[in-house]
Amino acid sequence: MTRKRKQPPTELVEAEIETLTHEGRGLTHIDGKTVFVDGALAGERVRFRYTRIQRRFDEATVIDVLRAAPDRVAPKCPHFGICGGCSLQHLDATAQIQVKQASLADVFSRIGKVTPTRWLEPLVANHWGYRRKARLGVRHVIKKGRTLVGFRERNTGYLADLTRCEVLHPSVGERLLALGALIDGLSIREHLPQIEVAIGDGPTVLVLRIMQPLNAADIEMLLAFAERESVHFYVQDGGVETIRPLPNQAVDLHYKLPQHALRLDFEPHDFTQVNLELNRLMVERALGLLDVQPDESVMDLFCGLGNFTLPLAQQAQRVIGVEGDAGLVARAQANAQRNGITNAQFYPANLDGDLDQQPWLREHFSVALLDPPRSGALAVLDTLPRLGVERLLYVSCNPATLARDADHLVNQLGYELQAAGVMDMFPHTAHVESMALFARRGK
Repeated sequence: MTRKRKQPPTELVEAEIETLTHEGRGLTHIDGKTVFVDGALAGERVRFRYTRIQRRFDEATVIDVLRAAPDRVAPKCPHFGICGGCSLQHLDATAQIQVKQASLADVFSRIGKVTPTRWLEPLVANHWGYRRKARLGVRHVIKKGRTLVGFRERNTGYLADLTRCEVLHPSVGERLLALGALIDGLSIREHLPQIEVAIGDGPTVLVLRIMQPLNAADIEMLLAFAERESVHFYVQDGGVETIRPLPNQAVDLHYKLPQHALRLDFEPHDFTQVNLELNRLMVERALGLLDVQPDESVMDLFCGLGNFTLPLAQQAQRVIGVEGDAGLVARAQANAQRNGITNAQFYPANLDGDLDQQPWLREHFSVALLDPPRSGALAVLDTLPRLGVERLLYVSCNPATLARDADHLVNQLGYELQAAGVMDMFPHTAHVESMALFARRGK
């Protein structure tokens, strides 16, 4: 027998918000039960409406703010609260990054049972128009009589009805309505579910995921739009290997690390950091913390297309980059060659798998950098002491797995957590990017 879901009460409830969760929601208790309140900030008194009743906790959304927090600001985006792309636009940008630093400290203490010797000042950059990589949903909505392009609504599977996006790069964020109107005129508008955005220092590439072939009229319309709006259209009708430009639309995607006179080329589907300005600051901080000397060998695990590897190679005797994506390894090798880097080598390897046969495991490295995915780097940590790693910089996109791995590094492998801090890679969201410096005790 299927249990019927309890319907949320319709009356409004007044409450004091106790704290802000790691997901950016206000937290309060009603009759001893936890309630997560979208749109509420710590210290506020609000009136809210329940949206979901569950056994262990309830969910709600703010209707009125009766006493505002000092750090509450008016959201810049008119769609905030509906669109799920952002969750913190109502909180001052400086306060946002302070919340993220506090969140990192909490998981270090609670999960990792560690505390850094010193906290790094948060890294911040421009917090509007920063997103250069994104996946946008596309859907023709009959009731609205047009095609929507953008992110999904908060807590639903529906696309939000957006006129613009303040966090996307303006070349896309200011063209959502125009893109929707363009797709409305295509013969395959019902068979185009998403657009991948890829932007570096140069052109804007939009990869259309198509489930049916374009006809000649479709291609003509897309090319005319591309010419008029200074974008470039690619299409994808299968896996990433099927991504290809429309006629005369091919461009070289790249970004620069000007402090090192480096240019890194990438393909539309490659992983690159979404916030280019912040990435440059991140690279500089990483190099400063590691302080690599000319006689040292460095290992860069999860190296991608060489974002850290190439600038590290300019300081070190040699650098080995290891990456699980063979395509990124090829791009990293090409980037090294293009930039005249001769002391960097790259290897493909599944860093969550068996590494016993990897040739680089027989070498010695005094310095390592890890930039793993959200799942973390636990599988490779035990190899670090055996390789002679004395200093380790861990760049993280998930505080929970960083804290778990910090526990293993400090409490099992004999490293010290010397410094840690957050980076505002995704302003106005609850996403926390951070880095942590570890060193062997006594080093």
